[in-house]
Amino acid sequence: MKHLALPLVALTLTAMPVAGQELRAEAQLVYDCFLSAPTGTQIPKCLGYAAGQCQALPGGQTTVGITACIASETQSWDAILNEQYRLTRAEFRNRDAAGSGIDLAGPLLEAQRAWITFRDAECGLTYKRWGDGSIRSIAHANCVLGFTARRTLGLRDMRGAS
Repeated sequence: MKHLALPLVALTLTAMPVAGQELRAEAQLVYDCFLSAPTGTQIPKCLGYAAGQCQALPGGQTTVGITACIASETQSWDAILNEQYRLTRAEFRNRDAAGSGIDLAGPLLEAQRAWITFRDAECGLTYKRWGDGSIRSIAHANCVLGFTARRTLGLRDMRGAS
């Protein structure tokens, strides 16, 4: 009988049930972190705090639990990222419509698509670098979290730049 090894392409960014409870990072903690990050910040000091609080819950200190908590914080950052992208694209469209002479909305879409591809490739590499070690899921989740937070803040800061 032939065994096929199926590679894990990406982690699911959903909370994982542990002992009848879902491990979830508090979305409000993530939003507060976003709001407190000064303009120009790439990695706020509070990044990972919500995941850390989640990891203090029962089951949160296992590899599966840690990964679920990081993924849950990432989900909150991703929701903020989507809102920041929408706001930035709308502002760029308004500038375009006002006759600025510079198309920003189109290149923003291209850049966002390229960013997603790069994030996925870079974090996929991070995952593979750890071979068969269980830490690879945590490393991958942390990679996605960092990329997502940086991009979220970058999109926010684009609106202040001319």
